[in-house]
Amino acid sequence: MTDSLSSVPLFPLNSIILPKGRIPLQLFEPRYIDMLTRCLKEQQGFVVVLLQDGDEVGRKALFHDQGTYVRIIDFQQLDNGLLGITVEGDTKVRVVRNWQQEDGLHMGDAEPLEPEQQVDIPDRHYELPAVLQALFRHPVVKDLGMDVDFEDAREVGWRLTELLPLDKSEKQQLAECQDPVERLDRLQALLDILEQGS
Repeated sequence: MTDSLSSVPLFPLNSIILPKGRIPLQLFEPRYIDMLTRCLKEQQGFVVVLLQDGDEVGRKALFHDQGTYVRIIDFQQLDNGLLGITVEGDTKVRVVRNWQQEDGLHMGDAEPLEPEQQVDIPDRHYELPAVLQALFRHPVVKDLGMDVDFEDAREVGWRLTELLPLDKSEKQQLAECQDPVERLDRLQALLDILEQGS
């Protein structure tokens, strides 16, 4: 995706998704079911942005202006009667303008960010791919069926940012970082803090 996005739906969440990542979502609010119908019909995605204030089901939400354009890769009726979808991250974007429709759905215009450079994992971060492999053994993560290149600093950093139990603001800062090695440096420091606290 290289073009800017105009009038794209925005989906404020309490979690982060980055390129090639996957998350399952449950939809029950009419505004999001309408959004899903439109996205499927027009074969387009939407932008997931991290909530700063407010909650996922409220009409009032303050969210970060950098998020990820995602595509719907699966949808099904769940046992609880709700609609379940799985989305996959496509491109990091910056929301340059946003507004709210009468039905409460957030909309925006977004510009794609420069793709991050592909680089190998530096030797000093040899432990990080092993940490990610351990997280990928969890059944919930395994069920998402994600492919990861464990030698690609971008992919290892993106998946660790999504999966590690970090503070929301830390996750956003890691997501906004455009240098894959700098992200790994930060993740290593945060992991060291987590290990000291356990």
